[in-house]
Amino acid sequence: MTLQSTVLYIHMLVALLIVVLVLLQRGKGADAGAGFGAGASGTVFGSRGSSSFFTRATAVLATMFFATSLTLAYLSGQTTAPTSLLEEAAEQDSGTAAPAPLVGPSDLPDLPPLPGGGQGAETETSEE
Repeated sequence: MTLQSTVLYIHMLVALLIVVLVLLQRGKGADAGAGFGAGASGTVFGSRGSSSFFTRATAVLATMFFATSLTLAYLSGQTTAPTSLLEEAAEQDSGTAAPAPLVGPSDLPDLPPLPGGGQGAETETSEE
């Protein structure tokens, strides 16, 4: 597994965790219900609720997401790609097969003559 693949997997995991944390957070309109006895003091995270924990965790994950994004951008710029089609073909071939022989005029099969004198498309158009 390459470094770029590892960072990509971490990046996807952080993105998924950010989505989960954002979905778990309460909206701003939920605070109005707490004033009428919604029982915010009986939560697991204390009387302040889970807002500070989720906010801090989201900030940490957002920083990790930013760092992995920059790392992926840097790593993708470091890959060397062939600059021509011949170099790409040479990399794919890797020299294991023998190159194909060149075909010259003497290697072509004998063809039957064309109808009409064998001259093909050449015709005389000027008559004086």
